[in-house]
Amino acid sequence: MAMEFGVSDELLGTIVPIVVYWVYSGLYVLLGSFNQLENYRLHSRKDEDEKNLVSKASVVKGVLLQQFLQAIVAILLFTVTGTDTDANADQPLSLIVLARQFLIAMFVMDAWQYFMHRYMHHNKFLYRHIHSLHHRLVVPYAFGALYNHPVEGLLNDTIGGALSFLLSGMSPRASIFFFSFATIKTVDDHCGLWLPGNLFQVLFKNNTAYHDVHHQLYGSKYNFAQPFFVVWDRILGTYMPYTLEKRAGGGFEARPKKDHKDN
Repeated sequence: MAMEFGVSDELLGTIVPIVVYWVYSGLYVLLGSFNQLENYRLHSRKDEDEKNLVSKASVVKGVLLQQFLQAIVAILLFTVTGTDTDANADQPLSLIVLARQFLIAMFVMDAWQYFMHRYMHHNKFLYRHIHSLHHRLVVPYAFGALYNHPVEGLLNDTIGGALSFLLSGMSPRASIFFFSFATIKTVDDHCGLWLPGNLFQVLFKNNTAYHDVHHQLYGSKYNFAQPFFVVWDRILGTYMPYTLEKRAGGGFEARPKKDHKDN
């Protein structure tokens, strides 16, 4: 049966996470422009401008390229799997089944990205020529979340997402919500703002401060886990505990606890 593209679940599952990425990161750009929120920054605006090794224009171009490539892979994946969305449209899954699929997808994505991410740090060739591109953002910000080398985008994000979709057994319709949620979480992890009441920062130990530690020189061999849980870091000894301390001049700073500084 030929797959019809219109406003199909397959098309929405491809496009909606991209739209969500720019809308949600745009919200953080707007919030970051308010002087009243300076006291919630993990880095000053000056550091964001001076410490990063790539221009924001280049970051936007890099993210758009990655999203274009991901969209192609997503369309191919939906075509190959041949999910018959129309046949199941009137048979919604129970919340228990959906929750199970989401949890499986979250753990699959976490496992894949942890080991791939860690390997890209430990393999000198891969780090120098591929993963170091992402670490040009010493001071992360929201719309830089998916700024990666295209090869890393394929190996880490795209394949990780495909495995999450396939192994969880979710439908294209469910994937719209899962990948939108994963996108929001990833953007939040790079937002650089420690805002009171942010549920991602309350409910997840893997949050913007946790990932900010990884982007600093002292934490580059720690806190590889992304985007949901910290389980693999804890199991395999790459977890770096930190404290959030007030920074002189306003804002917060994530600092490693003393017993991990020299490890």
